[in-house]
Amino acid sequence: MKLRLILGDQLSDQISSLQNADPEDIVMLAEVVGEATYVKHHKKKIAFLFAAMRQFHAQLQARGLKTRYVNITDSDNTGSLTEEVARAIHTLHPSEVIVTEPGEYRVLQDLRNLRASQNIPITILRDTRFLASIADFRTWAEGRKSLRMEFFYREMRRKFHVLMEGDQPIGGKWNYDAENRKPPKSGLNIPPPFKTEPDEITTSAIADVGRLFPDHFGSLDDFHYATTREKALDAFSDFVTHRLPFFGSYQDAMITGEPWMFHSHISLYLNCGLLEPLEVIERVEQAYHNGHAPLNAVEGFIRQILGWREYVRGVYWTQMPNYAHANYLEATRKLPSVYWGADTRMACMKTCVAETAANAYAHHIQRLMVLGNFALLAGLDPIEVNEWYLVVYADAYEWVEMPNVTGMVLFADGGLLGSKPYAASGAYINRMSDYCSHCSYKVAAKSGADACPFNYLYWDFLDRNAGKLSKNPRLAMPYRTLAKFDDARRTEIRSDAARFLRELDNGKEV
Repeated sequence: MKLRLILGDQLSDQISSLQNADPEDIVMLAEVVGEATYVKHHKKKIAFLFAAMRQFHAQLQARGLKTRYVNITDSDNTGSLTEEVARAIHTLHPSEVIVTEPGEYRVLQDLRNLRASQNIPITILRDTRFLASIADFRTWAEGRKSLRMEFFYREMRRKFHVLMEGDQPIGGKWNYDAENRKPPKSGLNIPPPFKTEPDEITTSAIADVGRLFPDHFGSLDDFHYATTREKALDAFSDFVTHRLPFFGSYQDAMITGEPWMFHSHISLYLNCGLLEPLEVIERVEQAYHNGHAPLNAVEGFIRQILGWREYVRGVYWTQMPNYAHANYLEATRKLPSVYWGADTRMACMKTCVAETAANAYAHHIQRLMVLGNFALLAGLDPIEVNEWYLVVYADAYEWVEMPNVTGMVLFADGGLLGSKPYAASGAYINRMSDYCSHCSYKVAAKSGADACPFNYLYWDFLDRNAGKLSKNPRLAMPYRTLAKFDDARRTEIRSDAARFLRELDNGKEV
């Protein structure tokens, strides 16, 4: 008899650790405090995963598989994943433990330590749900000074023959990102998000989380996420039918009171195994061939799954463990209370944090160009920013969160992932959202107490990091502009930034 361990983000019938299972094998899942609290995850994130794990366990039992399930409420629950596996080994005496490689370096090290402490084989298999193996990515990355996603993405398109005509991309271009930056306009008809009522299993998980983790960030109210593969497929179908045709054009747009926009909201399902990447890619590609969605929308969605998602996983595993400590810009400011919901005059930050607290979700431009942009400009410590993103989003696991934050948001890896910092003034937020129309700050003002803080923080960021960034060719234009500022303007920028950051550090409402 073999013990087949399924981790909480491996809830797939196709997971490698379940393949070729013998009827006498035992499949194990464990809800443990250690995994819920190594960072204090959002309540909805924990509830979603516990509910999905319980649903998956019920499906395994319905298939006639033997199981061992450790519930968070069990009186003998040790609270540790590896201790629970060790206890199962001691109790069941399996000939082998089989597990699919985890998504986080921390868990892999724990499993390796467990393997060293036990007298039976613990076999760690490749996670075949990902379309590029870690070895494949290492081969691609070898010898490259920078790891640009675009080139990796093109190879993946060719390998899986997605949106291709022979060896050339359909439409003649690999990337339609330039067509996917439309600002919001009045009269947009935004479909409601997919919602499903919690069943008894999900309701029980929500209750357990509310009782056991009351001081964790976020709200459990209005829990409407799918917790089974069947419902996750329904959620994806709803996106393809109602939002995919407009996803491309408005994927960067932000509107107050519309957190979901035209996005798919399936990343939490993909990242825990309820959906498979290739099945969603093929379904969306078919929507293009059927004339249901335009090429810019379809290519934009596929690039996120076949390109970006696979790419950041590869970056993570080729760069760890050193990547966790990257801090190229030497940022040291503590994460301010505004990220935990403290009052702020900045309408964009207030909206994005509030929606994150309510939904354990924000779309990628909210994460990058509002919440992330502020962290970059304010010089927040990458370790604290990484932990915050890992805490608050239901789709966040370290393999996907860290490259996005360290590389994309904070430029803390010095350009390994991105060719420039994604820094922007208030003008960008004003162009891509309606937030500024609800803000007490004036986005058109460049200086003074009522000016949008993003305006002077942007120039202060470039000024104080000129030694490391001024030679970057993609920042040549803003640095030429900065060079034209006279001494009085530079002094004004530094003074405004110093005042604002001092108030931020002191916990004042900013």
